[in-house]
Amino acid sequence: MISAAEAPAASHPAAWHPGAVVDVPRERFEELVADALDEVPPALTALMDNVVVLVEDEPPGSEPGLLGVYEGIALTQRGQGYAGVLPDRITLFRLPICAICPTEEDVVDEVAVTVVHEIAHHFGVAEARLHELGWG
Repeated sequence: MISAAEAPAASHPAAWHPGAVVDVPRERFEELVADALDEVPPALTALMDNVVVLVEDEPPGSEPGLLGVYEGIALTQRGQGYAGVLPDRITLFRLPICAICPTEEDVVDEVAVTVVHEIAHHFGVAEARLHELGWG
């Protein structure tokens, strides 16, 4: 299992922009995450295996600017012995995302990017490659 502390490639940090804060209530934020997941092509979601998507207000510890994190064993790393493990976790952090967005529309966009970014890690896509593709 990969943790955020062990694998920086499994996290999605962002720069803080003081004063650019929009308050999106948790329930609404969870709806935005669900909407972003609905936009993922069905062919990809059908391939996702043993993964849950969660929302937390803030990242654990002292990682300001962390928007999301993937924790688990990427599909590309699973072998024949992969069985009986807890689900992988994709967690989006509401307050850091809201802190970099001046409008709710920006939150919608950032949630969508963060969802795609973390799902890509579930599929084994490295951080550097995501940045090359414009999903960093």
